[in-house]
Amino acid sequence: MAVGFATAIPVFAQSTTSVGRNADRSDDISRYLQDLFPVQTEGIDYQSVYDALTQLYANPLDLNVASRDELETTYLLTERQLSSLAAYRAEFGDLLSIYELQAVPGFDLPTIRRLLPFVTVAGTPSLFGALPNPTDNYLIVRYEQVLEQQKGFSGAEPDKKGNLPTRYLGNSGQYYARYRYSRPRMFSIGLTAEKDPGELINWQPSTRHYGADYISFHAQLQNRGRWRNILVGDYQVQVGQGLVLSAGFVLGKSAETVQTVRRPTLGARPYTSLTEYGYFRGATATYSLHRTVDITLLASRNHRDANLTADSLGETTATSLQTSGLHRTQAEIDDQGSLLETNVGAHLLYHNRRQFQLGLTFLRTTFDKFFQKRDLPYNQYEFTGKQNLVVGVHGSYIWRNWNLFSEVARSSGSATNSGGIGAVGGALASLTKKIDMAIVLRHYDRSFHSFYSNGFSEGSRTINESGAYLGLKYTVYRKLTIGGFFDYFNFPWLKYLVDKPSDGFDYLFQARYTPNRKTAFYAVYHEEHKQKNLTIGKVKDVVGTTRRNYALNAEYKLMRGLSLRSRAQWGGFAYSGQPVSRGFVLVQDATLDYRRLSLSGRVALFGTDDYDSRQYVYERDVLYAFSFPAYFDRGIRHYLLMQYGLNRHLDVWVRWARTDLTNQTTVGSDLDQIDAPHKTEVKVQARWRF
Repeated sequence: MAVGFATAIPVFAQSTTSVGRNADRSDDISRYLQDLFPVQTEGIDYQSVYDALTQLYANPLDLNVASRDELETTYLLTERQLSSLAAYRAEFGDLLSIYELQAVPGFDLPTIRRLLPFVTVAGTPSLFGALPNPTDNYLIVRYEQVLEQQKGFSGAEPDKKGNLPTRYLGNSGQYYARYRYSRPRMFSIGLTAEKDPGELINWQPSTRHYGADYISFHAQLQNRGRWRNILVGDYQVQVGQGLVLSAGFVLGKSAETVQTVRRPTLGARPYTSLTEYGYFRGATATYSLHRTVDITLLASRNHRDANLTADSLGETTATSLQTSGLHRTQAEIDDQGSLLETNVGAHLLYHNRRQFQLGLTFLRTTFDKFFQKRDLPYNQYEFTGKQNLVVGVHGSYIWRNWNLFSEVARSSGSATNSGGIGAVGGALASLTKKIDMAIVLRHYDRSFHSFYSNGFSEGSRTINESGAYLGLKYTVYRKLTIGGFFDYFNFPWLKYLVDKPSDGFDYLFQARYTPNRKTAFYAVYHEEHKQKNLTIGKVKDVVGTTRRNYALNAEYKLMRGLSLRSRAQWGGFAYSGQPVSRGFVLVQDATLDYRRLSLSGRVALFGTDDYDSRQYVYERDVLYAFSFPAYFDRGIRHYLLMQYGLNRHLDVWVRWARTDLTNQTTVGSDLDQIDAPHKTEVKVQARWRF
């Protein structure tokens, strides 16, 4: 084996220079995200997934110390490959180079090339040796602007009663800044600040305003003796199958039909996203009681955006949690931080030789005001009260090339509608060298309340749902892979816009063909059947709906530094017995890399009958920004993205994007409306690496 490994290194090293290990370029992460998101599916927080994967890309996993759960977050390795790598490390010790993956049984060159941007082989210096030598030490600043005037920023004349119409209080620019000083598995310090368009820059410490509307901070220390993790500031926790605590590494149903259905246990991670909800603000620590037993404690106190109402007695009630993170008008500012939320929790984990895990989790959430959603039929079993407790037990077992996993949780609170059960269980398996399979069963009571969960589901929450999922992937040979999934789901109680219990199913087929390193093709078909309210005249009924999406994609490199990607995507949506709403988009992308300069652009022609047949297509953006817009109506969209490295310290990005509609005279609605058939966006970003 040693001889074969030695002779393989030079060949592989030469063949992968174009793949790149340079974390300064986003080509690899952009291509990877486009492959993961060929068509949009519900229940996925794309922004959180993007943030998690981008952080993984910027801080590659060390193959010699990364756990199996951490390696699973790349979504690139099968159970057979994960087991093979673990066995190789146990037999031969630490890898000397990432290219040694060629010697690991089951690892082929295409898999290794896709994996390279996310892994490394590095030594572990002492803390005092590492502090002056971080892998990340940078400052990013960004400015964004819509060039056309939107209604919310226009002047306003008073009405006949002398009242001024609603307008945004701040200017139309968006400002963003991030500083990061970190080294993976050792320490991390970060500060993020952002002001959205229309928000004020306000310095009033008495009301928790410190300039930018959103400020996030964290400081983390890892692997200091028995202290596995100490983190203060903003953070998320990922344990079990996400029924109690879940963070950003959650994809669910996607074009990767097998590996994405299981949630890995990663523990606490710093929160660096611009999504202004779904995180804890306080402190958490993980301590090793024994080499096989860890305990994690967490405490959090955060002000949440919420709608408040007062009853006839003057008692204040929160009726909903706001998740937009926007505070542009007086009404939105009134909701800002109006509900104080306190969380305390713990997680006890037993892990044996990385083959068996058993964990116990609890989380108690307390609000300072009574919480009750509006009195509507579909809200009958929603959380009501001031306090909620969720307790869960999760486990997983690795047997050969099988990965069995499950979690059961129960919620309880002061209200009569608490006390629901949530449960999920499944298996990932490499049945043969060519066939991989995933099975997931789940059941979430209509009274199961868990505010920080994100278990496998059809909807965006783990409540009021049962279902069964089967996913398969078959490698016909190393150049051709086909896969698909089928998922059945049932909703025992009413939902928003569905006025009776309902059910449905969806399935996806995909094929990927890579004839050589310069060319790749894939095709995707996704069909979904659900039920939804339909009103015809004065009669409202719940009827079936069908959504179909098709995508054909071709990627090819014309020459060194120049790559093209062509895409055709179309589909339709229809209520049962009604005409089909159809839509399409044709996309041509190009990317040119020349020395320090990277240019990428797109021209897209689209047309849809209405919003129901909208088409989602991932767009490249500046580093740490995410764009997955909906294309609807009829028109053309194009953008140009430039990245230039001025020197080893300073990188600059400029992005210009424009949408021109041919069947509308305005763009947008309400305060975001533009009184012209086009919208132009400009974004400028700079990064200084110290």
